[in-house]
Amino acid sequence: MKTDNQQIETKEEMNKATVPAEKSAEGEAKKERLSPITMIKNFICGAAIGGGAILPGISGGVLCVVFGVYRSIMELFSHPIRAIKKNWRMFLFVGIGWVFGFWIFAKVIEFLFAKSEMMATWLFIGLIIGTIPALYKEAGKHGRSKGSFVSMFVAFAVLTSILTYVQYGEFVQVKPGFGWYVFSGALWGLSIVVPGMTSSSILMSLGIYQDLNSGIAAFDMGVIIPWVLGMFGTAVLLARLVTYLFDKFYSLSFHAVVGIVLASTIVIIPLEYNNILQFLAGILFGAAGFIIAYLSDKMDLKVKSEG
Repeated sequence: MKTDNQQIETKEEMNKATVPAEKSAEGEAKKERLSPITMIKNFICGAAIGGGAILPGISGGVLCVVFGVYRSIMELFSHPIRAIKKNWRMFLFVGIGWVFGFWIFAKVIEFLFAKSEMMATWLFIGLIIGTIPALYKEAGKHGRSKGSFVSMFVAFAVLTSILTYVQYGEFVQVKPGFGWYVFSGALWGLSIVVPGMTSSSILMSLGIYQDLNSGIAAFDMGVIIPWVLGMFGTAVLLARLVTYLFDKFYSLSFHAVVGIVLASTIVIIPLEYNNILQFLAGILFGAAGFIIAYLSDKMDLKVKSEG
């Protein structure tokens, strides 16, 4: 038989044991419910990722890493049911923000190209070049080998040859249509899966970026549907493969991305000008793009360090 004191001590121990469990349950409930601030934060993150993804030189994958949603996005593509069950609220608000930011920036880019295609191109060249130093630094995060530089050179040479042939070859004609919009979406999907990869510069070199952007800005379903099919199809099919390659061959894979970015930038540099003033104006717009990209990279580093 337990004495009264022993019974009291036993009850106190049971109460203490239930407190952590109750707190844990409360914590889980709080995790399941998103506060208004978290909803707004997820929306803003999505808008930044969507808006940045359509800008040449800005990688959607890098922005996902910066805002801390890259692993969740990769899980969404590789294990969609499990990911949706776990993070559907976050995906909802990030997704709404992504659509909003993407559409707003599509409108801005359409306006810039309407005003001056050459100046807009030079601005985007500056944006791309401004990201290359950080991209190269990231590629060497785990060291560099001879194979890393071979990978970068081969990727650069192959893509430069292909894009140059597409631009100037006599038998190659790129006419915007269903197939090319699917291809464009596939490149965008790859830029989400591969941090640092930017698809816009490749599409500019092929001459279909402006048509694609205008179609998205105008909500043209003939453009948006094949583009979305290509983007999500590629992301779903390649998410696991790309993750494996970057886990096992990080330096080789990332240096190949650097080569791709360099190649797709060189081939879009305008070669014909009306006069020297137009050329100098282009250089100034390029410098402005470089400064914007450089400052953006500094802000990204600050966000990472604070996170």
